[in-house]
Amino acid sequence: MQLKLAEAAQILRKTPDTLTAMVAGIPDTWLKCNEGSGTWSTYDIVGHLIHGELTDWIPRVRIILGRGEAQAFEPFDRFAQFREDQSRPISALLDQFAFMRAENVTILQNLNLTSDDLARRGTHPELGPVTLGQLISSWVVHDLSHLSQVARVTAKQYCYEVGPWQAYMSILKS
Repeated sequence: MQLKLAEAAQILRKTPDTLTAMVAGIPDTWLKCNEGSGTWSTYDIVGHLIHGELTDWIPRVRIILGRGEAQAFEPFDRFAQFREDQSRPISALLDQFAFMRAENVTILQNLNLTSDDLARRGTHPELGPVTLGQLISSWVVHDLSHLSQVARVTAKQYCYEVGPWQAYMSILKS
């Protein structure tokens, strides 16, 4: 399916509400659980999404539009959330994410990007040449991947408690 900016923006706008509906008000023990050593909890995932809003998506859009391939993107620190205050309530993180996402989607929409703009290229520090359209598409898929991850991490907390139904629960097998 070809990228349609209006549809991409719609999904990007819905992510904070979807995430909030999934995790707001659930016990901290569920928010802080993970799938084992080296994996992320829901709390970690929300922190990661916030960091992306600060340093990844719109800054990279601006680099492509302003400098093209002449300036490589700053490497994205996938683990920056672990250096942040881990005592903040999830409600504060969700509110921060929602606020930042709304601002960033508004910025994206106000750029009035054309199909020629979406073909403009930038330089990813690991992947090399990428287009603006690929970056925006990746933003959408990144959101959906992390929503799926939140569902999986949460579901796995009852992995053994479901007993023989585990055979029917594909989310527990990933």
